[in-house]
Amino acid sequence: MEGSMKKVVISAVRQAELVEMPIPRPKANWALVRMTVVPMCTEYKAWLRGPGDSGLIPALGHEGVGEVIEVAQPCGVEIGDRVVLMGAGPCGRCVYCRAGDFLHCPNQTDAAAFTGEHEPTGAYAQYRLGADWLLPTIPDDISDEHAAMAWCGLGPTFGAMQTARVDAFDTVLVTGAGPVGQGAIINAKFRGARVIVAELEPWRIERAKLLGADAVVDPRDGDVVQQIRALSPEHLGVTCAVDCAGVVAAQRLCIDATRPKGRVCFVAESNEPLPITVSPDLIRKGLTLIGQWHYSLNDFNRILQVIRASGERLDLLVSHRFPMSRVQKALEVSASRRCGKIVLDPWA
Repeated sequence: MEGSMKKVVISAVRQAELVEMPIPRPKANWALVRMTVVPMCTEYKAWLRGPGDSGLIPALGHEGVGEVIEVAQPCGVEIGDRVVLMGAGPCGRCVYCRAGDFLHCPNQTDAAAFTGEHEPTGAYAQYRLGADWLLPTIPDDISDEHAAMAWCGLGPTFGAMQTARVDAFDTVLVTGAGPVGQGAIINAKFRGARVIVAELEPWRIERAKLLGADAVVDPRDGDVVQQIRALSPEHLGVTCAVDCAGVVAAQRLCIDATRPKGRVCFVAESNEPLPITVSPDLIRKGLTLIGQWHYSLNDFNRILQVIRASGERLDLLVSHRFPMSRVQKALEVSASRRCGKIVLDPWA
């Protein structure tokens, strides 16, 4: 397919704009997808920083839904398929890729070198390339917008709760009710668990309640651990905690508020050191600590079950919708902390 497309770049500190770029071309088993829904994630951080000496930041976004419109050869998807774009460069052959855990692939493909395109995979664009095995198809009964929550909207905490085996017998603490934390509430309620949320931002507190949180506590309170224990069965603490804040205080709260033999899941990115004392925190308490980036591709049909059952909650999870032409305003809202998932329409 010849021609140009619109794509978002970060051109200066707190400045995003649309530019024209060539439409990428499919190659081998990489198909060309016409984007229909582009969810926003943490790209506001690059917007706040600006590009520095690099001049532009063109590779924005890693989520999206669209329609396959061109293939280079017969492959695992067909023209007309509606698909979720799950990633870019995993090799597809290593032990991790074969197990569905492609994010841990040690043999990442240089997508630009492989395709011969300058930047083929950023999602803030009208078209994007994707390897066929990372383009799971969307059933007819699920909308593009709901399907778009199958990646960062629901994915990290879905994976955490799969690994932790959360069920209706659990009381789950969610620290941080940003977009990922809101997805955690949806995942936990789908599994029948009781949910306690630790959050301090008023907008997010109200959204957590609308999504079904059973209780919300202020993590700044000096007795917040005692409050959480009082809200848990037998007043022993939660059976599972999921950190979606990515700050040390929240991570530490997860450890302190979880009962002996409980599970603590870390899904929010953080590079700060977390103080843990092995004996009282782990050995004597018997905690299981879980680091979870996302979920196995083999569980895609399971996350579709969550999406089917959570329609009204997903409509709340998507708090704002913007045409991509207003991406500057969308990034301002994303940086405000008063939002859930924001989605862009790349054609408006």
